[in-house]
Amino acid sequence: MPPVHLQAQQLRHRNDWHTQGMTPPREAPVDDPGRQADAVMRAARVLMGVVARSVAEVEDQVSLPQLRVLVLVADRGSMNLGQVAEALGVHPSNATRTVERLVVAGLLRRTEDPSDRRYLALELTDAGHDVVQGVMGHRREAIAAIMSSMTSAQRRALARALESFAAAAGDPPHGEEAFLLGLSH
Repeated sequence: MPPVHLQAQQLRHRNDWHTQGMTPPREAPVDDPGRQADAVMRAARVLMGVVARSVAEVEDQVSLPQLRVLVLVADRGSMNLGQVAEALGVHPSNATRTVERLVVAGLLRRTEDPSDRRYLALELTDAGHDVVQGVMGHRREAIAAIMSSMTSAQRRALARALESFAAAAGDPPHGEEAFLLGLSH
């Protein structure tokens, strides 16, 4: 059997085989790990396209790092600067610059943290919430449009499979996207 990457290439050219009167190579069985990984990679490519288009919708308002901060604060609620830096895996000075730009743009506000006055709490403004909801709404609409060509049974099976995949990867059932799409809290 040819390597997985060659199988995928052969499958793309399946119609060429038929038009030339030849028998195409046999597909790998569904339980083949290589075929399964290829299927997930194809789906990931589609989803990355959806994400890229949703980010492009707001690129005139915020940068990708700024959007990450907005989504993080939308998901977790009020946070201090150290928590934002840690969650994003960046140096506090980078987080400070990003947050400052968001505050100046009116998308994030700093308030005194009621639990510890030494810290400033970061919260979304209404405008910041609108940006996040716009991005997530775009993603939801694009995904729904793709899924509309699937049968109801296929959509249910896909949802179960993706929930299992996310759980296997350690993603909590109600992460950033779930909160922002109104699926939790």
